[in-house]
Amino acid sequence: MRKFIPLTIVFNIFLMVCANAIPTQAQEMPSDYQEVLKFLDRKGDYKAGVLKVNIPRNDLKITIQGVSTPTPFGFGGWIAMTKGTDGTDVMMGDLVLIQDEVNPIMSTLLDKGIDVTALHNHFFWDDPHVFFVHVHGIGKPIDVAHRVKPALDLIGHVTPPTVAPISGAGTALDTEKLAKIVGHPGEQSGTVYKITVGRDDLGVRDHGAVINARMGLNTWAAFVGTQEDAIVAGDVAMLESEVTPVLKALRKNGLDVVAIHHHMTEDRPVVIFLHYWGRGSAEKLATAFRASLDELGKGGPTHEMRH
Repeated sequence: MRKFIPLTIVFNIFLMVCANAIPTQAQEMPSDYQEVLKFLDRKGDYKAGVLKVNIPRNDLKITIQGVSTPTPFGFGGWIAMTKGTDGTDVMMGDLVLIQDEVNPIMSTLLDKGIDVTALHNHFFWDDPHVFFVHVHGIGKPIDVAHRVKPALDLIGHVTPPTVAPISGAGTALDTEKLAKIVGHPGEQSGTVYKITVGRDDLGVRDHGAVINARMGLNTWAAFVGTQEDAIVAGDVAMLESEVTPVLKALRKNGLDVVAIHHHMTEDRPVVIFLHYWGRGSAEKLATAFRASLDELGKGGPTHEMRH
């Protein structure tokens, strides 16, 4: 006895076969995005409502542990745009930069109103050493393109700085003067003078425990060298709203930013940490550090870490 398949099932199977047989059509790129690609003189595509602009580092010959690695392996930088509900576009991106390019390009981005939201590495043993800079901007597509283009044009065209060795001759660090400039006392440990400033104003707790400066919630600067020729390295603990002002303060005062990331998870408020380095007269370096401190704690409610 034959069994008959219901007509509705046959019809549904037919629709599924037809749907799979018809290729998905590519989205038509909006005219304002076409204008962006033309202005930036870059290649890109439009899918899932997103314009993605390719910024590959084809100019770099990168090896990892001596193994030659092609650009698609992880060195294809990009920026992307998508439309918000308020009539503006959101731009995000990830730029692949060598060490000498990071801070000049960061300064250019900040000067043009583009936020830098992260700076880190993706690889060990890479030669040349490559960093990844994440960017963010909001506005009309062509306006954002105008703001980001000067930074993109610098990629591959930054002249490495000439660095002179430290002679070691000069006046010993005037730690009292440094403390006065910064506005906080420090501690001497061998040849290093370190000033640490807590962020108790943030009111961060974990399981009821106070997360204070001793637990790592702090901003600091370590000085070594002479009063005339010193080196500073340090870390700044910031709220999300403080990141861009602190970056601008450090760059305008000649300090290099070497990392932007977080140290904790589930912290509320979210705390971002920024590592920096600089060389110059100790007084100038202390003034630069003080400029970053002046951007902290200007407002905002305190929160507690969850749990």
